[in-house]
Amino acid sequence: MAEHLDGTQVAAGNSGDGVKPINLALQGGGAHGAFAWGVLDRLLEEDGLAIEGISATSAGAMNAAILAYGLTVGGRAGARQALDLFWRRIAQVALFSPLQPSPWDRFTGNYGLETSIAFPLFDALTRIVSPYQSNPLNFNPLRQLLESSVDFAALRSGSAVKLFLSATNVRTGKVRVFGADEISADAVLASACLPFLYQAVEIDGEHYWDGGYMGNPAVFPLIYECECADVVVVHINPIYRPDVPTTAPEIMNRINEISFNSSLMREMRAIGFVNRLIENGTLCSNDMKLMRMHAIDAESVMQTLGVASKLNADLDFLLHLHAIGRASAEAWLAGAFAEVGRRSTVDLQDRYL
Repeated sequence: MAEHLDGTQVAAGNSGDGVKPINLALQGGGAHGAFAWGVLDRLLEEDGLAIEGISATSAGAMNAAILAYGLTVGGRAGARQALDLFWRRIAQVALFSPLQPSPWDRFTGNYGLETSIAFPLFDALTRIVSPYQSNPLNFNPLRQLLESSVDFAALRSGSAVKLFLSATNVRTGKVRVFGADEISADAVLASACLPFLYQAVEIDGEHYWDGGYMGNPAVFPLIYECECADVVVVHINPIYRPDVPTTAPEIMNRINEISFNSSLMREMRAIGFVNRLIENGTLCSNDMKLMRMHAIDAESVMQTLGVASKLNADLDFLLHLHAIGRASAEAWLAGAFAEVGRRSTVDLQDRYL
């Protein structure tokens, strides 16, 4: 069963009242997760849409946990309020960070941190000193923020949506997917653990880094665990760039984007392959599910943002991305949403293969 945005159940196919169920796949990307906040904020306003499952990684995992808890205890209005409060509190915490945009950045609307005096020093430090040395007490301000925003025990006992958060097992290199009944602050922090910034998160004797290395996000839980065949991927990391990077920051940024898109690209290749086998009759559709894929993104905007801006939690920047996310979701609802339940609105061959 899928869930109405107010938490009531609907069937996984188009229901009689016109409500369409979807699954969400939320990418990670630091402060760029505010774009997905804007997307979710708009989708939560849509009466004709229901969410069955969410698979998410890193900043996407934070958005997913906050949304699921808000939806569980307060319906869609509660979810929107919870997301808004969470991101504003992130901006408040960031006021105490040395990584702040310079006055010139704020004046010119440059949302990166490249001209901030602290960023080059911080970037150099993370390349020679590990978080085990620079942060021996393993302090993470996001832990307190998450624990004060979500009652994880209540979420584990009865989430309004199916929830899947991905992390990377440091020892085995495999993806670990935490289900709704396993969600904790540790699971969310494991999904968002950048190894140059934080010590690996230990859960049940295993250590985890950011899920983006092996699943950004993982789509397969939505295929195997959800009835709905429509998956909406909320992209944060640009897949395509028109120009070849030539400076050191540009090269590092592109490496980051390619690395954190690679697992999704592989999954989309597999989904495309199975879909073709079903469509040409080689596989029986009763044995395998024909997946309908959709995407919400703002590639032209994200292409202008460097990797440094993923550390920029200045409220003006977060609200800027939120507004872009809302506009992108509005455009998707006005166009591709009509095809949900009928066909894919993303050409897998053209976009991912």
